[in-house]
Amino acid sequence: MPISLSHGWMSLTPGIMVCVLSLGTFAQQPRSPQLPAPPPMRFISPDERSQLTAAKDSKARIRTTIDLAGGRLTRTEEFTSEKKFAAASEELGGYLGLIDNVRAFLVGMNRDKGSTRDLYRHLEIHLRAHIPRLAVIRRTTPAEYAGNIRAAEEYVRDAREEALDSFYGHSVLREDPGGAKKPEGSKDSPEGSRRP
Repeated sequence: MPISLSHGWMSLTPGIMVCVLSLGTFAQQPRSPQLPAPPPMRFISPDERSQLTAAKDSKARIRTTIDLAGGRLTRTEEFTSEKKFAAASEELGGYLGLIDNVRAFLVGMNRDKGSTRDLYRHLEIHLRAHIPRLAVIRRTTPAEYAGNIRAAEEYVRDAREEALDSFYGHSVLREDPGGAKKPEGSKDSPEGSRRP
């Protein structure tokens, strides 16, 4: 049925108005929050795996693993500064895979040997330097990826703490977690033993 111009505008106006109003209402609705990015897949590339197996002794393997992990972390920083967050997340997964590997390698060694403690100390020194770098990456990363960076920070902190515990072994006395205190009646100073 043909619509004349004089009557067509009036008959189409309610339909157009409904469409415009519904679009305006849709635009005013709050956006759904951004879903977090999936956690990075932890992996070791075949090239990295061959470099690790080619290491002739445990010290060389730890050094190679730390160098490879440092390279992965550097590429994560570069991709983050270029705003390529998916690529940065992939590099972070490779970094975490290497840290997993070095932890598993060290757990299989005798912790009471001095050489093993030295390897733990070497690992701890490098992990200590990685934690602030991860914090800088997290601060410049959008919210949907920042949770993964925060989880990586915590993981590296735990790995560093494990390395410290293994390095110092049983020589460090820990504070009682229950918060036990000395009895109130005992005084260590000679002034406390005097009577007025």
